[in-house]
Amino acid sequence: MKKLAVVINGAGGVGKDTLCAFAAGKYRVRNVSSAEPVKAVARTGGWNGEKDDRSRRLLSDLKALFTGYNDLCFRYILEEYRRFLEGEEEVLFVHIREPEEIARFAAALSGRAATLLITNSARAARVYRNPSDDNVAGYPYDYTYDNRLPLEETETAFLALLDRIFQARAFSVL
Repeated sequence: MKKLAVVINGAGGVGKDTLCAFAAGKYRVRNVSSAEPVKAVARTGGWNGEKDDRSRRLLSDLKALFTGYNDLCFRYILEEYRRFLEGEEEVLFVHIREPEEIARFAAALSGRAATLLITNSARAARVYRNPSDDNVAGYPYDYTYDNRLPLEETETAFLALLDRIFQARAFSVL
């Protein structure tokens, strides 16, 4: 079976989740976020899923603390990758914000992970005031997709790019 692992990143609100949903209409997709373990901790502490600046800062700070403490988020995405290899999905999207963590994940997969930055040139750049969100462009991505087309054209354009990435980067798993 052919499989493709893609680290996907981009500023908040550029359409990453919508693009992953389009991919799930064509491929069997597993979609994971490296921040999921800290989101669980934050929910215990009273966070209810907001995506405002204060909440983004909370999640960024928690992730940094857990990275230094026990590497919780990195261990989580490696386990999700292992499950992906054993499962029936064809495409794994791993949402990682921090350039250092993207580099570590790509190295851990020995070149099996493609990296994809989602941008939107029609939107004004925004400063979030936290290192996770403000540094998304700080990695040399393999691919960039400018998500500026009308929604009815976006699905076709993004799937064409994903098909090219799949052809170039998919690997076989027995």
